[in-house]
Amino acid sequence: MKRRLSDSTRQTIAETFAHLDYKRLESVYCYEGGDEFWRAKREPCRKLGTQVAEALVPTLPRGGRSLYIGAGVAELPALIAEAINRERDVEPYNLRRSEVAVLNRACGELSVRFLARDASSARGRFDHLWMVSVLNDPERFPHLSPLSYGQADPVSFNPFEFQKERRIVQAIVKQCMPKLTTPGLVTTSTEEVVWIADWCHRHKVPYRVSRKHYPTALVGDPICFIKIG
Repeated sequence: MKRRLSDSTRQTIAETFAHLDYKRLESVYCYEGGDEFWRAKREPCRKLGTQVAEALVPTLPRGGRSLYIGAGVAELPALIAEAINRERDVEPYNLRRSEVAVLNRACGELSVRFLARDASSARGRFDHLWMVSVLNDPERFPHLSPLSYGQADPVSFNPFEFQKERRIVQAIVKQCMPKLTTPGLVTTSTEEVVWIADWCHRHKVPYRVSRKHYPTALVGDPICFIKIG
């Protein structure tokens, strides 16, 4: 892939990852074995995240706004690249306060500031919406997630609990998608495309899913881009 990020941007990404308090992040991402987890995932997370940023940033106009839902460590390269290379306003939301504190401390003087609030509270319109591994989170949606990955057990599958979780997921999409301007861009995982497509069909909004997928390090879900409108 052609290098599309400046050397200073790459350096800033590397420095931010170096300043992260991985000890405090252990309990956020793992019930046990957090030290081993970050030893194995830290560098791939930075490297693969930078590759996504290289693909994403050229597609976004300068001076625009991006809404990041459920943003964490994996989103740092894209957030930093948007802010520096495109001088864009980025608003990352994360409900885990302990992680937000670690992320904001690592970002230092950067214009990237994480907010420990629900993304539905974001105001105004955005030309880019980042929603990766939010709608199929196995911890939050234990009944919906296995079905998304084709791993549901027909014996133990609970359709009533699934319906409850599906309504929650649809509500998240319903609250966030109207914040996107058209034309606009959605970054999501390949498993979550169906939810964005469903919203587009319901509102008769044209969309096109990119064929190119980008691997991720933490959850493993490939990322793709969807052009809306």
